[in-house]
Amino acid sequence: MNLDKLITVFDNSLRTVFAPARSARPNPAADLPEPGLNEVEKRAAEALMRVNHVGEVCAQALYQGQALTAKNPEARLALEEAAREETDHLAWCENRIEELGGRKSLLNPLWYTGSFALGATAGVLGDKWNLGFLAETERQVEAHLDEHLRQLPEQDAKSRAIVEQMKEDEIRHAQTAVRHGAAELPGPVKFAMRGMSLVMKRIAHRI
Repeated sequence: MNLDKLITVFDNSLRTVFAPARSARPNPAADLPEPGLNEVEKRAAEALMRVNHVGEVCAQALYQGQALTAKNPEARLALEEAAREETDHLAWCENRIEELGGRKSLLNPLWYTGSFALGATAGVLGDKWNLGFLAETERQVEAHLDEHLRQLPEQDAKSRAIVEQMKEDEIRHAQTAVRHGAAELPGPVKFAMRGMSLVMKRIAHRI
């Protein structure tokens, strides 16, 4: 592993956790009017978008860790492309949290570190398992976003537009991983991933 890669990884980690995110694509909620949410609805939406933001911090770390240890150039490119689109999600969620008067998770450095280690480990296991991990992650994120669409205030079109676009992207990322030869993960691994995700969501909802 060369020094340039390590410097890039370190720079990406600092940008993800501490710097304001910048999106390459337009925010899907940019032209929508701010809904008239009461304080309870606003706090509910803000908490859900904070959880989504944490998910995107974890996604950045996972894909950067996976790309670092991926052996196949095509697999690495797929992971890097997914990471770039997840940066858009990161920026959109961050912007929506600010609009709702909320804050990002205080534990983002911890979420990033753990997810990066997990992603790097997946990459070491080989590209088919690396991509399998990507595909399963995206399937579980898709289910999580569906749940949030049910929980968000009905009139919060801005948050909904962001979550819906994120869901479309996650579905495409999973399909890309499968096309590149993703292996189906064993049931116990999927179960463990769902359990870890549930813990993260419960904590991020509050902290």
